[in-house]
Order: sequence, then structure tokens, then C-alpha cells
Amino acid sequence: MSASTALVLPPTRSRLQRRLKRYAPAWIGGGTVVAWIVIALLAPWIAPYEPNAVDVTRRLLPPSAAHWMGTDTLGRDVFSRMLHGARLSLLAGFSVVLLGAAIGTAIGTIAAWARGWWDEGLMRLTDLVLCFPPIILALAIAAALGIGPLNTILAMLVVWWPKFARLSRALTLVQRSQEYVEAATVLGLKPRRILLRHILPNTIGPLAVLITLDLGNAILTFAGLSFLGLGVVPPMPEWGSMVAEGRELVEQWWVAAFPGLAILTVVVGFNFCGDGLRDWLDPKGRSR
Repeated sequence: MSASTALVLPPTRSRLQRRLKRYAPAWIGGGTVVAWIVIALLAPWIAPYEPNAVDVTRRLLPPSAAHWMGTDTLGRDVFSRMLHGARLSLLAGFSVVLLGAAIGTAIGTIAAWARGWWDEGLMRLTDLVLCFPPIILALAIAAALGIGPLNTILAMLVVWWPKFARLSRALTLVQRSQEYVEAATVLGLKPRRILLRHILPNTIGPLAVLITLDLGNAILTFAGLSFLGLGVVPPMPEWGSMVAEGRELVEQWWVAAFPGLAILTVVVGFNFCGDGLRDWLDPKGRSR
């Protein structure tokens, strides 16, 4: 037994080391994302100051022991505002992507299964939305609806679902041509059951990868709209608006730098997670 163990353990350990090394960026990205989610949930308890507490006598103070990331033009603690800003940024990103994925997947799946006029009409609607640059269309819709996080999320949602509809339609068409679908149809299973119990589970993988990669993009887009003044109503803390407040403060670099770093870490974290998830779900890319 010991000889057998000696022969088996080294390859197993080597394989584990290769996998850990291969997925190291994904683990780092996942840890970063989880850390920010925990911070967002616990922000009211771990923030040292109230995010909207104004103290003009302490305006534009550099980072110190009292204010770890300094203060802004109104004397508000940048660290506390950044922690509270994570709540809105992450909530907006998850809301837009998950709702957009649900709507787009439903539209794409119905179009691929029904075909005919349903497919033509739904795909032409998808193409119509895709004709416009997403950020420009979202900017126009947000400006028409008015300033506010809910209006901004709705504006982003209008332009976010088409990519999921296109991907879902392509995946459903591939699965529909498989033999197991023909067998299920011959057995008399209802189309609804075939879609929900057989086709949809086989399309989850690529959709999950797109969702993970898109979360960072959604947070960045929401921050960009807030930077332009359409995301939140002051004094609500949000990363994009915080960067906008410090864009002209060259000497007081901390006002914009730390919220910008927060956006960077979250976006990179989600991208690393998406890349790792894609490699893990791709059978050809797995370590043998």
C-alpha cells in the first residue's frame, strides 16, 4: 500500500499545483470580489465616520491616522464615503447584469425555439438596440429620465439585455439541433419542459461566464454615468461621483485616487473571475 501511495501521490500533488497555479488569478479576483461584498455589507459598522458628515475646518486634509484616505472639499472622510459607495456601486452592477441576463436569455431562447416571425421580430429589436453605442444610449435615456440611481439602473438595463439575447439564441439553436432534443420531442415532452429541463441547463455555462465578466463592465458604466452627473444625487456617496469631485484637485490627489482604485480592483477582480470560470467550464482548456 505504501508503495502504491508513493506512486500515486506525486502526480496528484503535481496536478493540484498546476491547477492552483493556473487558476491563481481567478482565486485572487474571487477573493477581491468577496472582500468588497463583505465591505459593502458591513460598511455602516466599519466606517469610522458618517459618510455625509460635513466639517469644513477639516477640508482637504491629506491621509493621516485620523483620516486614512484624507478628506474632500467639504471635510468628509474619503475612507468612510468609499466604503459606503461600495454598497451602491455593487448593487447597481448586480441589478443591471442579473436583470439584463434574465430578460435577454428569455428573449433569445424564445426566438430560437419559436423561429419564424417571433425570431425575426425579436432579433430585429435586438439589432435596433445594438445599433447604438451602449454608453451613449444609456446616457441619453438617463438624461431623459432624470438624475437618480434607480433611473440610471433602468437606463442601463435598456441597453444591457441584447448581448444576452444574442448569446442565448445562438446557444439554444445549437442545443435544439442535438439528438436528445429530437428524442424528447418524439417521446411527447412539452416544449416548455424541453426548454426548461433540457436546453436551458446546457446553456448556463457560457451565460455564467458572460455574467461574471459583465459585472465589472456594469459597475464601470454606472461609475461613468455618475462621473458625468447622472448617477446619484449629492451627497449620496458613489465611486464615480467621488472621482468627479476630485478631478480638478491635482495636489489633493487622494480625493479621486482612492475611489478610482476601488473601481479598478472590483473590475479587475470580476474579469479574473470570469476568465477563470471560462477556463474551468471549457473541457479543452482543463488541465489533464
